[in-house]
Amino acid sequence: MTDLRYPIGPLVIPESITPEERAGFLAAIAATPARLRGAVAGLDDRRLNAPYRPGGWTVRQVVHHVADSHINAYIRTKLALTEDNPTIKPYQEAVWAELPDSTLPIGGSLALLDHLHERWIALLSSVPAASFGRTYFHPENRQQVTLDLLAATYAWHGAHHVAHVSELRRREGW
Repeated sequence: MTDLRYPIGPLVIPESITPEERAGFLAAIAATPARLRGAVAGLDDRRLNAPYRPGGWTVRQVVHHVADSHINAYIRTKLALTEDNPTIKPYQEAVWAELPDSTLPIGGSLALLDHLHERWIALLSSVPAASFGRTYFHPENRQQVTLDLLAATYAWHGAHHVAHVSELRRREGW
């Protein structure tokens, strides 16, 4: 049986990232809003409130989580570009997914993702290749994260959550 938590597999961190791979990561990040919008298209409230797996978040929570997560990643990008290895503020994503705004209609988060990704990709696309080695410090992981690693992670992250919704639709015949 496939692990429903990781429909595209767990994140695999590359040892090094080529310019072609980086371009692919940026393309995947750029495509995330449209891919997520397509995955949830036509779902009614009953389906949006269905968990993507037993014990997992609802589709609605997944959409809001992607917006929350990618806002944080955008801010981390800007911090890494403007400060010397800043320590970022982690957040409790599971707790955020339980806050009252996670029950709102998904249109706001989808629109937010459209505009956020427009700015994020414009920024990342203008960054010189050498600047993708800039870092921030993640205190939970005790890890310095390069912008290359951030790009690889969020390319995977968007596809990961789109697959949660797409695989649920496939399994349920929606």
